[in-house]
Amino acid sequence: MADRDDTRVAVYIDFDNIVISRYDQVHGRGQFLRDKVRGFDRLDAAADPETVQRLRQATVDVGAVIDFASSFGTLVLTRAYADWSVPVNADYRTQLVSRAVDLVQLFPAAAYAKNGADIRLAVDAVEDMFRLPDLTHVVIVAGDSDYIALAQRCRRLGRYVVGVGVAGSTSRSLAAACDELVTYDALPGITALDVPAPARREETVRPADQTSGRAPAQASRRSGRTGGPAADDRSVDDRSVDDRVVDPEDPQGVATRLLDRALRLGHEKDDAEWLHSSEVKSQMKRMDPSFSEKALGYRSFSDFVKSRDAVAVLDETGPVRRVRLRGDASASA
Repeated sequence: MADRDDTRVAVYIDFDNIVISRYDQVHGRGQFLRDKVRGFDRLDAAADPETVQRLRQATVDVGAVIDFASSFGTLVLTRAYADWSVPVNADYRTQLVSRAVDLVQLFPAAAYAKNGADIRLAVDAVEDMFRLPDLTHVVIVAGDSDYIALAQRCRRLGRYVVGVGVAGSTSRSLAAACDELVTYDALPGITALDVPAPARREETVRPADQTSGRAPAQASRRSGRTGGPAADDRSVDDRSVDDRVVDPEDPQGVATRLLDRALRLGHEKDDAEWLHSSEVKSQMKRMDPSFSEKALGYRSFSDFVKSRDAVAVLDETGPVRRVRLRGDASASA
């Protein structure tokens, strides 16, 4: 991976946009409104189990989005805009706060506050461009064409603009206004739509996967697979409390998935077969500052990588240690 220590990234998430778009992608266009899930409280004793399951299938893996943004450099600020009193949004508060995301509360001024998040997000972003002149990258997580003007303005101010949107709900014009646009479905760690959610969940919690250090297979942008119910092979800490199916205190399993995602991001960014070991570790630290191979019982990062031989291959033949993802995913990179 190229040195990204000199890049500083701001992330802006239109949370309603990404949640609604993901739900409609999984269950059909307009289904979010038809199912009336905006005010649905899955913790209610009388909650419909089928609706609870449909929400889980369309859960957004916020961790995958933030990890992708961190691959561009140091995250200076990350903000998510929504009405956090709404149950469907409130379910994400724990995992967002755990990733140091600032939750911007939008109180609807009317029965239907159209464009509330769009305007507030755009105003904040432009203000930040002048307040923080050292910002180099802006990541806009939304697919709404209303953000075209914002993307254009950020580019005119010299920032590299990255858009992240859900396939099928992202404006083509927004793609043209960004330096780079990635669909949520193509982010490392997001499973394909044609994989049933229950089967996928069972696969990710097999004891063999936990003990061997093997991370579940994950979709890669280069693999050509698109979209799917929010991945349950995402980092355990990125799940809401009630949706966790793996022991959240298992540091070995969390570290394995962290390594897997860092390698996938590295291959995507540099289009190289081998990555410098030090850069992979730096990316892991950007995604999870608490990562420490010594705390996991390993003398060095190389020893840690060797212990994950089902996930990664380490090359120590040259003066610089190199690492790559094992299997078809690394070959395609």
